[in-house]
Amino acid sequence: MEVDSDVFLRRVLAKDELEVVRLMRDSEALHQPWIQSPSSSLLFRLYMQRIRQEDFEGFAICRRSDENIVGLINVNHIVRGTFQSASLGYYVGACYEGHGYMRQGLLQLIKFAFSTMGLHRLEANIQPDNTRSQALVDACGFNFEGLSKGFLFINGSWRDHERWCIVDIRSSLKP
Repeated sequence: MEVDSDVFLRRVLAKDELEVVRLMRDSEALHQPWIQSPSSSLLFRLYMQRIRQEDFEGFAICRRSDENIVGLINVNHIVRGTFQSASLGYYVGACYEGHGYMRQGLLQLIKFAFSTMGLHRLEANIQPDNTRSQALVDACGFNFEGLSKGFLFINGSWRDHERWCIVDIRSSLKP
């Protein structure tokens, strides 16, 4: 948790359902066609089932001033062993867009993933037209790696995604 930040991270809890569903439902226009957020009770329950699995984590980005949830960051498909890698998914509430909360939360998540979770690599897969998401990961130190054709099935079709990644340089120095 960063004291000089406007936000803090915490794990998503079942009691967050009403707040998350309302925020995501009010933000559907912002998230389409990029991602399906937990914008209904059913989708939230499915989301909770997923983040309770060993290879997924779900974090709420909360505004420090009032503890409101402003967005979510998911650490998906965590692979251990010699890979120590995961992919990210994230979404901000439309009413909180443009305040820098997502950037602050993502920077905190990167530190947490590398230091506490022991990951070496984080990947963000972003549709080519999603320039705001590309700008976010670029500002957080991710590097563009290339285009993956037909990478993810979203909203009824296979969509190309740009691969962006950040690697924990400190872990490269370990003996």
